[in-house]
Order: sequence, then structure tokens, then C-alpha cells
Amino acid sequence: MVQLSRLSLTLEEFLKLPETKPASEFIDGQIIQKPMPQGKHSTIQGDLGATINQVLKPQHIARAFPELRCTFAGRSIVPDLAVFTWERIPRDKTGKVASTFTLAPDWTIEILSPDQSQTKVVLHILHCLPTEPRWVG
Repeated sequence: MVQLSRLSLTLEEFLKLPETKPASEFIDGQIIQKPMPQGKHSTIQGDLGATINQVLKPQHIARAFPELRCTFAGRSIVPDLAVFTWERIPRDKTGKVASTFTLAPDWTIEILSPDQSQTKVVLHILHCLPTEPRWVG
């Protein structure tokens, strides 16, 4: 993760900024840009997301969303995979999956890239945790 800025921005101001590629996240008042995924990272992300959805989605237990912006508790993150239990997936008025997710994922999955520090990724995941743990089961 590359730290972009220590500017004094609010979450609302951050959310009005244009999206970046790779995505930028807002954690503890800081903008942090995620590293650009490479081949191995993308393969793991795609395969893991597909497997989670193959097992849990047909039974309406949970669903995995790759690179989904989740905004909650004063932060806005984009995990490699955000997994939500079925009943917590935000829906629009027509019952389809909503465009905006303003809650913490039940599972936050980050795939460690070769140039990333394990410590930084673990600390990042801890910032992604909701106030109480959630389990899919």
C-alpha cells in the first residue's frame, strides 16, 4: 500500500474525489493507494472469489465481491475480496444488489503481494474489522 496523502480531509470529501486505479482507501484520515495487482495476485483473487461464490451463493449464505468499496465507521476501504452474508447484502428498491455499500464486510480478504509487508497488510485488515466479529456459517 502506498500512502498518498496526509491532507486533512473528511470522509465525505474523500468520497467526492475521482476514483483512482488502483483504488485509494481512506483510513484514519489518510488516503492510501492500493498496489496494482499483478498476475499471481489476480489469479488468486479470481479463483478464491469464484470458489466462495460457487459454494455459498447458490444456498443464499454469502457472496464475495472483488474490489468493492465499503464505507463504514469513518473509513472507506476496497478489500481484494469483501464477503457479505446474504441477509446483509445491501439491496436497492428493486431487490438487486445496491451500488453503494455503507457497512463493514463479514469477511475482509487481502491477498499479500510479493512487495507488500505482512505487518502492513495485517494492520490494514485490522482497520477493516467491524466493531463486532461476524462469521459465515
